[in-house]
Order: sequence, then C-alpha cells, then structure tokens
Amino acid sequence: MLSQRDDPIIALATPPGRGAIGVIRLSGKNLNDYLIQLLKQKLIPRTAQLVIIKDDLGLQIDQVLAIYFPAPHSYTGEDILELQGHGGSVVLQMLLKHCLHVAQKNYQNNQVCLPYLRIAHPGEFTERAYLNQKMDLIQSEAVADLIDANTEAAARSAGRSLEGEFSKSVFQINDKIIHLRMQIEACLDFPEEDIDFIEQLQIKAQLISIQEKISNLLVKAEQGRLLRDGIKLVIAGQPNVGKSSLLNALSGADVAIVTSIAGTTRDVLSQSVQIEGVPIYLMDTAGLRSKQEADEVEKIGILRAWEQIGKADMIVVMNDLSRSHELNYSLAQNDLLAAIQTEKNKQTPLIIVNNKLDAVNVELASTMVELNISAKTGEGLLQLKELILEKAGWVSGSNEGVVIARTRHINALQLVNKHLTEALDCISRQIIPLDLLVAEECRLAQNELSKLTGIFTSDDLLGEIFSRFCIGK
Repeated sequence: MLSQRDDPIIALATPPGRGAIGVIRLSGKNLNDYLIQLLKQKLIPRTAQLVIIKDDLGLQIDQVLAIYFPAPHSYTGEDILELQGHGGSVVLQMLLKHCLHVAQKNYQNNQVCLPYLRIAHPGEFTERAYLNQKMDLIQSEAVADLIDANTEAAARSAGRSLEGEFSKSVFQINDKIIHLRMQIEACLDFPEEDIDFIEQLQIKAQLISIQEKISNLLVKAEQGRLLRDGIKLVIAGQPNVGKSSLLNALSGADVAIVTSIAGTTRDVLSQSVQIEGVPIYLMDTAGLRSKQEADEVEKIGILRAWEQIGKADMIVVMNDLSRSHELNYSLAQNDLLAAIQTEKNKQTPLIIVNNKLDAVNVELASTMVELNISAKTGEGLLQLKELILEKAGWVSGSNEGVVIARTRHINALQLVNKHLTEALDCISRQIIPLDLLVAEECRLAQNELSKLTGIFTSDDLLGEIFSRFCIGK
C-alpha cells in the first residue's frame, strides 16, 4: 500500500457554490491508464480538450475542458489532471463522485485504476510541490498568503516571495555562512593557532557583514508581516467621546450609529480599512465607565471592550476636548488610562488622541497628548494615520521590495542573528577553544536558516503550515 504522501489526490479547486466555472484537480503518479478510463480518450499534454464525461449508464454528467500536465512539468511535480466544468455545486459533486468511482471500479482481470485515490487534505497540492522540490517552504507559504491578501500591496509582496525573492536572499546568506564555516573548521586541526587563524581570515568582519544582510532582510520581513497580518486597532474611551465618529471617519462610511446619547454603542463594531496598503482592522468599543452607571446590556458591551483591549495590536484612547475642563471627566479619564495600561499587553502601542477640536478654542487643546483631531471635520486624521503606521513600525514608501513574511520567518532570522552575535562575542572575549565555539554558533545559525526554507523541517511544522491552506491548493 502507498504511503499517504504517495496517494493520488483529488479536490474541488474552486469555491463551493454557484459560478460560471468549477475546477476539479487531480494529482498522482502514472495517471495515463486512469485518464483513458475516465475520459475514454488520450489527452495531448498541456492542451485544453473538450470532453463529455458520462456515468456508467451512458448519461452525460458534464461537458468539460480537460488539461493534462505530465510529471515533472506540473504544479505538484506529479501527473496532474484539471477538469474545468460548469460551476454548479450539484454537477461538480456528481463529477467528483464519478472520478472517485472510476478510480476504484474493477476492470478487466479485476484491476483497479487508482485504488487509493482520495480527497486531498487542505494545502496538500502545494505540500507536494514543496516535497517534490518545485518550490521551497517560503514560496509554498507565499501561495496561501497571495490567496489571503487583503490589499494590493500585500498581494504584490506575496507575489515577490512566490517568485523566490525572499528565498534568494536567505540562500545568499546561507552560502556565506557555509563558506565561513568551511574556513573556521579548517582551523580545528590546529587549536594552538586558532586566534591567529580567526584574525588572518577576518572572521569577525565576515560575521558583521552577514549580520548587516540579515538586518536588511529583517526590515523587509517586518514590513511584509504587517502587510500579511495587518493591525488590530481598538478605539477606546469614555462614553460619547467620538469613538464611533472616528470609526466612520477612518472607514469613509457610516458604519456606526452616532448620537449625543452616552452608551449608544453597546457591542464591538469592526471595519477593515487600509493605510498605505497595510490592513487595519478597526474595533469600535462601548464607552468605558463604572458599572454603576451602566445598564445590563451596556455592562456586557463594556466587558467585551476590555476583552478587545487585551487582544489589541494597537489602542487609540479618545479624549473629549470639549469636556477637558470638567473635573469629574478628567479624573475618570486618568483612571481609564491607568486601567488600560494595566489591561493591555506590555508591547501594545498606545495612542492618546484629543477629539472634538472643532468644538473648542485651539489654544485650549492639551499639550499632554500626542494628537488633536476632529473626527467630525476630518482635521488631523492624516496625521493620525501616519502615527498609526509609525507606531506599528511601518516605513512609509517602503512597499517596493517588501517580501511577505510570517512570524516564524522573523523569529528564525532573529535566532540566526543571535547565534552570530554569540560568535562575535566569543571572538571579542577570545574564549578558548575559540574556533570550536565560533564554528558551533555558525552551525546553529545555518540550522535556523535551513528551517526557514524547509531544507531541514519537521513533519509537525509542515502539518501546521499546510493545514491552514484551502482544500484544492
């Protein structure tokens, strides 16, 4: 019996539901006999051919365009068959069921075409492309990121990673580390001269040069992570300070109901926007005040608001300039800021914004906050958007050359940098045996790079990565 990774697989490659076209994709080894049984004819490789597929009773299931991609010149590196039929959910399920039936049906001499043909797992087509060395792991992840991209900038960055731009930079760094290891390990037979060898080969200068390349790649990767993951931004504040007005102003639509009545917003409202291609997930929350002042429904909204504050990537705290002279309001605002500082993640940036600039004398605007705006007139919104990106670590105008990246990519590069820093520290302190310690740190750095591209990757990690793909990709 074949292993799971050798099983022929089949899946619907287009979203379920009604559409003009639906695609069924099949991948496996040596599909020729199966294709003849299924289609009743041979196919010309990489040529679309119109085929009528009938069931065992001779009744037509669908008229499809069939395209055959023989190995190794296919997406997965195996034989691939694509059937492009009409996009109705019922007809596609009938076609999929028939394909499975033909694979397991007994023919002459009790032979079966593809006895182990099964429905593909999520991401299994791309996983096979990786396993058959059609792409590395970074490129494989970029496939899913391209599909999931929420902005044009994110899609372009994912495209660059899919083309291999990110991988190319990683492999270049890897080659330099390998060259460095070869030089250092050649010194291991002469331990009494290790310090001289380190100096003569300019190992320290080479390590610093590699670190600079990693730092440059980290900057691009950090930008790419922002494009991929976006920013969950929670708008918080006391009742009636303009949170919903800010949500509407940033989204350019009347998403939230705005009234002068405190407690209008009872639940968390969300809206997606983009600033310079970076996805921003805005969360408008219920006004935060003491439980004694709120009714039962509002209390639930307040509880949910605090939950969102704890999960936020960034928090904008609104302050009402028109009430800044009121003692009770100012005291409540100070208490609220202290509570948010306690509840939020330590790394979560906090932006304090004075709102309702249109309702007061500009000279009265507090100088103790970062920004004064009017959500009603739009004054200061451009500066707020710039500040949001700055707090998130986005470098304006950096879209070109940015590669899509994930948290695991950032972590791996940081670990590489850490091992190289340890090697430099050994050289600076001249710790004995110097060459052995430096060689070991370089080996560990190379291992982290190998995990990044998938040259050395555990099955558990592969399962985690590809399980997040859609079925049929």
